[in-house]
Amino acid sequence: MVLNSEFFNTVSSLQEKIASGEAVVTVVGMGYVGLPLALNFAKASLRTIGLDIDPGKVETLNRGESYIEHIDAVQIAEVRDGGKFEATTDFSLVAESDAIIICVPTPLTKHHEPDLSYVVSTVESIAPHLKAGQLVSLESTTYPGTTDEELLPRIEAQGLKVGEDCFLVFSPEREDPGNPDFTNTTIPKVIGGTTAACLEAGQALYQLVCDTVVPVSSTQAAEFTKLLENIYRSVNIGLVNEMKIVAEAMNVDIWEVIRAAATKPFGFTPFYPGPGLGGHCIPIDPFYLTWKAREYNIHTRFIELAGEINTSMPQYVIHRVSEELNRQRKSLNGSRVLVMGLAYKPNVDDVRESASFKLMDLLADQGVEVDYFDPHVPVIPSTRENVRWTGKKSIKWNQENVSSYDNVIIATAHDRYNIDEIAEWCDSLVDTRNIFAGREMKPGQLIKA
Repeated sequence: MVLNSEFFNTVSSLQEKIASGEAVVTVVGMGYVGLPLALNFAKASLRTIGLDIDPGKVETLNRGESYIEHIDAVQIAEVRDGGKFEATTDFSLVAESDAIIICVPTPLTKHHEPDLSYVVSTVESIAPHLKAGQLVSLESTTYPGTTDEELLPRIEAQGLKVGEDCFLVFSPEREDPGNPDFTNTTIPKVIGGTTAACLEAGQALYQLVCDTVVPVSSTQAAEFTKLLENIYRSVNIGLVNEMKIVAEAMNVDIWEVIRAAATKPFGFTPFYPGPGLGGHCIPIDPFYLTWKAREYNIHTRFIELAGEINTSMPQYVIHRVSEELNRQRKSLNGSRVLVMGLAYKPNVDDVRESASFKLMDLLADQGVEVDYFDPHVPVIPSTRENVRWTGKKSIKWNQENVSSYDNVIIATAHDRYNIDEIAEWCDSLVDTRNIFAGREMKPGQLIKA
């Protein structure tokens, strides 16, 4: 139901509520992006509602507990006890809010096309509860045009005029789970509005919790900014992954080459090879732009080539494992292989799009008995993409277990690994992360991939 727009129907009145601390913020999606953002608003003394369709997450949060390793439960308990944060599955509470921030997944379909179903269903769920004077912000990474093409018409279908009665912005998340040097308060926050008034309202909100807000001219510019950031990384990782294959064929250590090149004080930024891409951004976001570019008859060759190289890396790693087993006069079929590291990056419990799942799939499909060890992921959670492995447990770390494998793949370089024990207990290692750099190993014990 659309309420009368007599009250709070200008950007100045919304700014006043934000500045006075009277504004209520709802963050939709209590994952790696939405939860820390919601906690920041609650810490800024705004009443904050964490909205999620998963009742398990809601119950956990309302008990003051955490389900994300790098988010301390103490933070949640403090804002719960202070009465500034509550979690819910009830979309009708949007009517009590002054700002609604959408932080839901934007995955790909099996055909590598954008899947906006989570965004669309969220907007359609909040739309009946929208009223004049509110701000809606989309943070989910997407192709340029999404905010104005998908959100705006659904909002205005409620009888509200964006830019006059209510406000709409896109402000891409820049969350980096587990990064000790940057947080979502210190990372500059890019924001674009559908109108100038929308941008002004969005800046007022985000300035409460972000040290630096970077305005751009439109929601499309903000959407494109996020894609460029991740495409830049994808293309450079694709380049160094290809260089790794060339270097290994020439018996050159690519890691040594990167270290040497990085001494140049200008014109070079080091990127590092690996077993494939992981996380919700780099494996997915570039394909949002390739898809949208086809609408303009543009073939994004760099992006697609980088994607092709990066997605082939797990197969390359398995090829190297097969070579190592052949050296031992063993085949893949019937061998036992341990994958070290399930999280997509070091020192976190985030398994989204982790290349380790692809490694495990490829090995299992060829008759390998596959296990994993990850001190951050004791049990594989239920995910949309990896149902095959749901509930599988990390092995217990002891010499008897670890030494029983025919090969061990280092897929993620967690700091909590005991490098000495790995080197002592494992006779056959495939290292995709160079964790044994500078260490003297047994003859034939280690190959890099």
